[in-house]
Amino acid sequence: MRVNSKMMSKALTVMGVAAAFASCKYETSNSTGWDFNNPQNGGFQKVPYEEQETGPGLILIEGGTFTMGRVEQDVMFEWNNIPRRVTVSSFYLDETEVTNFSWCEYLYWIGRTYVSHPLIMKKALPDTLIWREKLGYLEPYVDYYLRHPAYRDYPVVGVSWLQCNDFCSWRTDRVNEYILIREGVLQWNPNQQDEPFNTDAYYAKQYAEAPKKQGADQFLPNLNPDSAPTGKKGKKKKYGERTVVMSDGIMLPRYRLPTEAEWEYAAYGLIGNSYDERIVERRLYPWNGHWVRNPEDNFQGDMLANFVRGRGDYMGVAGHLNDAADVTAPVNSYWPNDYGLYHMAGNVSEWVMDVYRPLSTEDFDEFRPFRGNVFKTKQLTTEGNIDAKQDETIYDIDGVKAYVLRFEQERKGGNRPDPVNNTSRMDPIEDKLLQLMKGEIDKAILLKNNYKPSNNFKPNLVKENNQLREASVIIKDMLETLVPQYEADVTAKDSFAAYQFEIIPILRKGISEYVVNDPGKLKWREVTQEENLKRRNYRQADYMSYLDGDLNSTKYYNGSQIDQGELTKVREQINTDQRDWKNVMYQSEWEDPALNNRHSARYPPVTLISDKSRVYKGGSWRDRAYWMNPGTRRYLDEDLCQANLGFRCCMDRVGSPMGIQGKRKKNDKTPIKRKKK
Repeated sequence: MRVNSKMMSKALTVMGVAAAFASCKYETSNSTGWDFNNPQNGGFQKVPYEEQETGPGLILIEGGTFTMGRVEQDVMFEWNNIPRRVTVSSFYLDETEVTNFSWCEYLYWIGRTYVSHPLIMKKALPDTLIWREKLGYLEPYVDYYLRHPAYRDYPVVGVSWLQCNDFCSWRTDRVNEYILIREGVLQWNPNQQDEPFNTDAYYAKQYAEAPKKQGADQFLPNLNPDSAPTGKKGKKKKYGERTVVMSDGIMLPRYRLPTEAEWEYAAYGLIGNSYDERIVERRLYPWNGHWVRNPEDNFQGDMLANFVRGRGDYMGVAGHLNDAADVTAPVNSYWPNDYGLYHMAGNVSEWVMDVYRPLSTEDFDEFRPFRGNVFKTKQLTTEGNIDAKQDETIYDIDGVKAYVLRFEQERKGGNRPDPVNNTSRMDPIEDKLLQLMKGEIDKAILLKNNYKPSNNFKPNLVKENNQLREASVIIKDMLETLVPQYEADVTAKDSFAAYQFEIIPILRKGISEYVVNDPGKLKWREVTQEENLKRRNYRQADYMSYLDGDLNSTKYYNGSQIDQGELTKVREQINTDQRDWKNVMYQSEWEDPALNNRHSARYPPVTLISDKSRVYKGGSWRDRAYWMNPGTRRYLDEDLCQANLGFRCCMDRVGSPMGIQGKRKKNDKTPIKRKKK
């Protein structure tokens, strides 16, 4: 990912700030009459600002209203996408899907930075084995697709929804760090071992900058007269120094995945069909018409996207490979839509932010619809200050326990009806290790939940992040001490010497998928009902299942089926995500790690849908044309991946929805032409 300086020419320079502050003519406040940027009256600062600059790789998508949902026949009969008119604000979206080369850059940076936390690197690795098929030979893609330069401009696949979000966070920090370096606020610092730049930590003044060169001005001037330092002769200097703050408008908002509504809106590209507040032609695909071949004279008959034309036809006939792609194609192939976005139909399907529910389109807000909100806030100290950033890897400890339980169950025979009679593949040494690991994990869970043995192991509902950190240290120590000891025991057993190469890497890789926070980031927590007592717009943190899977969606919504005490218990369990499969509409087989034997008839899987189910949109190289309609939707668990599923990043647009540079004249009704490759 390369930062283009021309795309970022609108950013504020330190020299410009200093010049504005040093000017003898001050702008006056319309509210108070006092001068801005004047140290003599307190130094309240107003910096020059034009508009949000466009980040690298992004295109401005001018928002508007459209009919979201099904426009094609529902041939799958899922009835999960009822049409509804909504409005989407302007935003930025990647011109192309994220490429293999961008992901390799990400892996390189992770490997250089988190030298003391190797599991973070393991968590970031795509699953290249996702290419394998039982009755097909796809080993070349397993070996070459991610790293060979022949595929560097192809979309990355084999990445989960969780990994895509980690990439977005990394990209945010790297772009903002570069902007600060470009503006002279930071020095180049290539050695950030275990101390990476983080945007939130920088805003909170918890990022240790590289030592500045002699005489270098590495900070912005602080016009607060109380901040001016005293010189050698006892006189105060004119200005103090400060770091960049959000009100300077220098750093960019976060990169993220687009919402389902944003992705669908951008895919249609209806800006090319809009005339004077009218959409004159509703689209079935990201182009006009109901066909999938190019109708223009110079390209007549060529496919407009990379998809499966029919049974067994992935690329066309030799001599004229119609879509010229057996699997994926380079990300800038074919024709972009009217926003200039490539491959919004075909090539790979793409992750979006939303949690999947079949009836979301009935419940969505009309403005910026989205399902999946979990409201969080920065963790504070008892003094009310922002708590110190993370210095250890944080784990989803309940997820680690669920993984180890599933691993043990599979080694003992999985779903076999008689796991006792010679079906267990476990060696006594392995069984000993797993029992010790479960013991350590239970210690971590007790610590995380602040259980008190003197109180009959009832949990203290106040769960501090500091306890989670200490509990995560137990998991880290388990991997660094207990597992290596097991390796030594296995190696000492001649008949079992090679077994370590099979089991140990599996356990390490499996547990690495439950790393939820990296060192260098601020501590966040979910909001509580107690701090939102006077709010009317929301009270709790988690609204993933709101109106479609929460208490109001069950048979207990009015309390008529059970007494008040039981209703209170059920409400607390559901709304605090402590699921009981009998009462919750959407819960997957392994969602509750507290239930040890999830394969028994007593605890059957309720549904494939859960709070971990995420939406993905669009067709791919292995799909029929039906899925290229942007209104279609599918879902997959957030920790799973596919060989035909990639993503692109999005960014919020702040300020004017059109942008200073993107405004059209009021009477200009000339249609926007779709550019050709």
